[in-house]
Amino acid sequence: MNLQLALSVAVGGAIGSLARYWVGIGSTKLFGLAFPWGTLIINVVGSFLIGAFAESFALRWDAPQAVRVFLTVGICGGFTTFSTFSLDAYLLMERGELWTAGAYMLGSVVLSIGALLAGLHLMRAAL
Repeated sequence: MNLQLALSVAVGGAIGSLARYWVGIGSTKLFGLAFPWGTLIINVVGSFLIGAFAESFALRWDAPQAVRVFLTVGICGGFTTFSTFSLDAYLLMERGELWTAGAYMLGSVVLSIGALLAGLHLMRAAL
């Protein structure tokens, strides 16, 4: 096991987790608790970022492996919240809000993949 890579993931994960926590709190203050906006925003932004990073590495940015795992596995992995997404979807269904749960699940998947593609294409255009 490479200690430098492990530390890169750990530090990035801590940063990503703190960012997720702050976005969640801010989203709740702005939008309330009726819909899991925080989780949706986090997953869409995280998908965009990992797409932008991946395309940057592929096209132009010859970053060291420690930087790559810091940004993707660490920050993006700590920031995105698929397990929270799953819980939020279940709780909406359990409350009988099936249409809202369906919209949330579809929106999360479609918007996150769209954001990933946007990140890829932005980096292709910029680099």
